[in-house]
Amino acid sequence: MPVTAGRPAVERRGPRAVPAEILRQVKRIELRTRGLVNSRFTGEYHSVFKGMGMEFAEVREYQPGDEVRTIDWNVSARMRRLFVKRFVEERELTVLLVVDTSGSSRGGAGVRDKQGVAAELAAVLALTATRNNDRVGLLLHSDVVEHVVPPRKGRRHALRLVRDVLAWPSGSRGTDLGAACDYAARLLGHRSIVFVLSDFVTPSLEKPLTRLAQRHDVVAVVLDDPAERTLPDAGVARLRDAETGRLVEIDTSDPTVRSRYAALVRAELEARQKLLRRLAVDEVVVPLEKGYVEPLLRFFRTRETRARRR
Repeated sequence: MPVTAGRPAVERRGPRAVPAEILRQVKRIELRTRGLVNSRFTGEYHSVFKGMGMEFAEVREYQPGDEVRTIDWNVSARMRRLFVKRFVEERELTVLLVVDTSGSSRGGAGVRDKQGVAAELAAVLALTATRNNDRVGLLLHSDVVEHVVPPRKGRRHALRLVRDVLAWPSGSRGTDLGAACDYAARLLGHRSIVFVLSDFVTPSLEKPLTRLAQRHDVVAVVLDDPAERTLPDAGVARLRDAETGRLVEIDTSDPTVRSRYAALVRAELEARQKLLRRLAVDEVVVPLEKGYVEPLLRFFRTRETRARRR
C-alpha cells in the first residue's frame, strides 16, 4: 500500500517473496558497479560531499599559515591577539534516493530501460555513500509515495535498496514528484543529500522542490531516453500514454505534427533547466544509450571545482 502522506515515515515491507531473477539482477548490478565504486566514485564523492558538513570545534591562537577567513574577530578583539575558529568535518552524512516508479519511468525504447538504469545508479550512489560510512535511505514514488526505507548504513542495506527499486510493485502509473519532494522534506530532520532519479515527466514541482532545496542539497538525476526526444516518421501510429493509458492516433509522417512534438519537448527541457538553475539544484543528465559513468564523474568534478573557487 502507498504511504499516507500525513503520517510519520515508517519502513514499508517490499514483496514478501522476491523472485530469484530479481536477486540475480541485484548480484549482477553489484558486480558491475563494485569496481566503479572502489576505483572512481568513492574518492570523488568524498571530496565533494564530506566537506559540506563542518562542525565548530574550538577557537585557538592564530598560527602562521592559518587562513585569514578563519579568524574569530570577536574573540581576537577581547583577547587582544589573533584567534581562529577550528572546525571538524562531520563524519556521517545522510543520503536519500528519491526514485520515480511511474509508468513513464519504467519505460525505455533501447536496450536499457529507465528502471534498470535507476537501479544501477541507486547501487553506485548507495554503495559509494556506504563506503564513506554514510547513511542511505530510499523513497519510491509514483503519483503517491509508494515505499520508504529510512536511512541506514551497510552494504547489505544498500543492496536491499537496489532490490526494492527493481522489485517494488508500484500501485500507480501516474507521477507527482512534488508530493515526493514534500514527503522527503518532512522525512529528513537535518541537512541531507537528496538524489532525485526521474525522467521529470511530472506536473509542476516548483514550490515543493523549492522547499526541499532550501534545506537540503538536491541533485536532479534526469533519466533521458533519446527515443522520446523526436517523433519518427512512421506513418499513422497508435500511441498509448505510459501514465494515463490513453490511446491516441496520430500521423507521424505529417511534418507539422513532428515539428509541434519537437517544440513541446524543447519547451519542457528549457523549463526544467531554468527551474533547476534558479533553485541552484545541480542537474545530471544520464542518456540511456550512453550510461551514467561520465555524467556522474563530470558532476563530481564540476562540484569540486566550484567548491574550490568559493
